[in-house]
Parts: sequence; C-alpha cells; structure tokens
Amino acid sequence: MTDYNNILQNIKRYVALTEEDEQDFVSIIKTSKVKKRQFIVQPNFVCEHQTYVQKGAFRSYFVSDEGVDHTIQFAIEDWFISDFNSYIHQEPASLFVEALEDAVIHQIAYKDVEALCDRNPKYERFFRLVAQKSFAYAQKRVLSNLGKTAEARYIEFQALYPSIVKRVPQYALASYLGMSAEFLSKIRKRLADKS
Repeated sequence: MTDYNNILQNIKRYVALTEEDEQDFVSIIKTSKVKKRQFIVQPNFVCEHQTYVQKGAFRSYFVSDEGVDHTIQFAIEDWFISDFNSYIHQEPASLFVEALEDAVIHQIAYKDVEALCDRNPKYERFFRLVAQKSFAYAQKRVLSNLGKTAEARYIEFQALYPSIVKRVPQYALASYLGMSAEFLSKIRKRLADKS
C-alpha cells in the first residue's frame, strides 16, 4: 500500500484535515516511480499535474534561444514541482522538469484539484497559501539575483539548502544561481581556501 503520510502532513501544516478530508485528497493521487534523467514535464506539452516529491530530487529549467539552460527550481522530498504557468493556464509548457535521481512521486491532476477545491474549501485555502508562499519566495529570489554578488548568492543558498547543494550537479546549481559552472567552481575553491 502506498504511503501518503508525508504529503498529508505537508497539507496539515496549513489546514486541519479530518479523516474524510484525507481520503478525499488521497483519492486523486497517482503515484509513480521515475528514473534519473527522466522528464515529467516537457515544453510544448500541457502540464497536467502538480508533482509532490516523495523520494528523490528534480529540477525545472528552460533552454534559451542561445542553447543555454537556466534552472528555475529544485525540488527534493516534501516539495512540489511543476511548470506552474502551464499547469494553471492549461497551456503548453515552456519548462523541462527532470529527475536528478531515481524518484517516487505523487501527482495530482489539474481537473481533479479544481473539483476537490470546489467540494472542500480547506483545499482551496491550502493551495492558495502554498501559492502565496511560492510567490513570496520567487520575489525574494529575484531581489537576491539583482542585488547580491554571485558569491553571496551561493553562500546564502548553501546556508538555506545544504542538502540540495550536496545532491544536485554543479552545472544545475550554477545555472540556478545565474553563473557558469566554472565560476561556481572558483567560488567554492576560494571559500574552501579561506576555511
């Protein structure tokens, strides 16, 4: 039997759930195993699901016209990931979402989430609060990218998410932080030499 305890605990950080509420949510989950380097979202296809990471690590990214990839988000255990613009508007995706490790995911389909929120205002509140928190984080990231040096961005990210720094490839981390992998390598070396 699939274990939904982690995703339910995630929801309960925002709203109280009865056993009936839990069963209603669990009924719309599709659980899958994903192999490392497998895509769960690709550009030009509509993103039908939000994905909760039960086990593993993912990144979302887009490729510029110049062929450079730009990491938008990481997700590890107990995080959600998607091409949220595609998901919300039900239009073709612009992002890739790729597994960085073998993973187990819980997915919830757009139409099922909409119906669930119509039936139960607790879930409307949960998704609103998560969206607000995500928007606030995105704004903070933009300000950090505009106002901090590359080294300061790396130090801040490392302090906030040490497990992600250890788990994701250097090229993906560098891309997320807005620098080349070579430049990130120089920053890491300089910081290691200081300590």
